[in-house]
Amino acid sequence: MSKRYKITIEYDGRPFVGWQRQINGLGVQGAIEAALAKFSGETVRVHGSGRTDAGVHACGQVAHFDLTKDMPTQKVMAALNYHLNEHPISILDIEQVHSEFHARFDAKRRHYTYRILNRRALPTFSRGQVWHVYHPIDVDVMHEAAQQLVGTHDFTTFRHIRCQSKSPIKTIDSLTIERVGDDVTLNVKALSFLHHQIRSITGTLKMVGTGRWSAADLKAALDAKDRTALGFNAPPDGLYFMKVEY
Repeated sequence: MSKRYKITIEYDGRPFVGWQRQINGLGVQGAIEAALAKFSGETVRVHGSGRTDAGVHACGQVAHFDLTKDMPTQKVMAALNYHLNEHPISILDIEQVHSEFHARFDAKRRHYTYRILNRRALPTFSRGQVWHVYHPIDVDVMHEAAQQLVGTHDFTTFRHIRCQSKSPIKTIDSLTIERVGDDVTLNVKALSFLHHQIRSITGTLKMVGTGRWSAADLKAALDAKDRTALGFNAPPDGLYFMKVEY
């Protein structure tokens, strides 16, 4: 009888075409499956708690997989990290879970953070890992405007045209924006998100923060339920999948 393992994963999204296994390049899912095959000799399907796009990072992505052999968790984790050494992927934690556990469908809330470096000088150490915005940002104005997006809404305006979700209606549990020095962070929690929803929200809120849009403009864009009403779509560089609640 196979055993189910739950893993917590950290990765730098820059070299990958995204989380999902794809034919046009290496996905994080595919890299982990290849590593599993190398040490277990089994063809293993890895199920993630959610997808991330090309260039998006993770500090706490969660996934599960089944192995026919009953192997100690720490041995599995050590073997995975050994075979993933050529990629910027690390397995941070592992545990055996019951056979009914599902990384995606059992999730109660997902946490994301978007990082903006707000200064004139270009980033030195964090290129590709933050969105560099050199215009001054009013974080208080951004945060206040963002509260209009909290709750249940039709987020069609903030949805990618190729989004596969059945409904544009989503519920954001919380959305906060804060500054520490030159670092501006947007933290958002929800059960699930539309394709590009967080990047679209971040890009549009940046327009509010730089004075190009008002809070009323943001509300009008939300109410329009029309992708063409979107202000701006932020790049993937600063987006991080932080953790999953079960």
